[in-house]
Amino acid sequence: MPVFMWKGRTLAGETQSGELSVDTQAEALSQLRRKRIIPQFVREKPKSLTIGINLKAGASVSTRDLAIFTRQFATMITAGLPLVQCLDILSQQSDSAALRKVINDVRNDVESGTTLAEALGKHPKVFDNLFVNMVEAGEAGGVLDDILLRLATYIEKAEALRRKVKAAMTYPTVVLVVAVGTTTFMLLFIIPTFAKIFKDFGGELPLPTAIVLMLSDFLRSYWYLLFGAVAGLIVLFKRFYATDKGEKIIDRLKLRMPILGDLLKKAAIARFTRTLGTLISSGVPILTGLEITARTAGNRVIQEAVLATRASIREGQTIAAPLKESKVFPPMVVQMIAVGEETGALDEMLNKIATFYDDEVNTAVDTLTSIIEPVMIVVMGLLVGGMVVAMYMPMFKLINVVAGD
Repeated sequence: MPVFMWKGRTLAGETQSGELSVDTQAEALSQLRRKRIIPQFVREKPKSLTIGINLKAGASVSTRDLAIFTRQFATMITAGLPLVQCLDILSQQSDSAALRKVINDVRNDVESGTTLAEALGKHPKVFDNLFVNMVEAGEAGGVLDDILLRLATYIEKAEALRRKVKAAMTYPTVVLVVAVGTTTFMLLFIIPTFAKIFKDFGGELPLPTAIVLMLSDFLRSYWYLLFGAVAGLIVLFKRFYATDKGEKIIDRLKLRMPILGDLLKKAAIARFTRTLGTLISSGVPILTGLEITARTAGNRVIQEAVLATRASIREGQTIAAPLKESKVFPPMVVQMIAVGEETGALDEMLNKIATFYDDEVNTAVDTLTSIIEPVMIVVMGLLVGGMVVAMYMPMFKLINVVAGD
């Protein structure tokens, strides 16, 4: 008997998922309706080979391709084209082979009577819960074109934010790698040449020179131990971060890092407010919106604050109170969200906060770059220049001895 995977929402707005062993998809849908569950998708559980193919295809669809697809889809629907015709056109003109395959599958499902949201939900590696839930809300409200335009804008802004944070992290990483590489090269190949010369001179070497020679000897003799220790630390760090406790500790430390922590916090707040604001303005229930937002927070501390907010709303309380208690969100954000709740314009207020923090991230990236650039130059100068000076100190001493004679 085939097994059908399903995902849906209860009447209270809670997301549930599971598997059913039934003969047909229609029977699975019937069982879910009897349980008073609104299905998002129901599909037959694929074989392991099919899963591997789907994962590979989904992973190769870029954010840029997805944003272009979404915006073009919205334009065609606004022009009055039928869904199937839109999907057929989009599959033909997409530059991504993986996305073309996915769009064709979605078109076939829509042709067979499946809703667009259910068809998209069968490809979670391409269309996440946020995308599927917003499309479902757009279909139910008859504003699919407007929802798709919001989705395209959201995807583009989220990708721009990700690129800004990545750019801020790339520069210091590259400079640090170059500094470590240069230092290692000098210790392995340049310093030993000087060591032979100093042995011929005899006498006592200056302390800085002795330290550099000792480091060179250690690296040449025990380089495998050093690299093994670094690899071991990386493995231990990953395993610790994979645990529940480790993820909480490290994500909290990330937010407390000087300069960089402020950037990560602002980026997380911008992502949270834009995601939740987009979902609420699209008609997605707030409990579902908060659950989706928590999963896309990108930081465990932010995620727990959002989940606490969801629990607060279920008990009839406000969103702002748990955010304030988390001590992660600045007072301005909490106050603006509280005002949005009181005035019934929460989605608009969240989008205003997101726009403000997008600008803050831009400023933080510029500040970080301007600070890190001179710092990294000084670090490289101290490492390389320090070794050069240490190597020439015995020569200066020899010159003084010769001049004295």
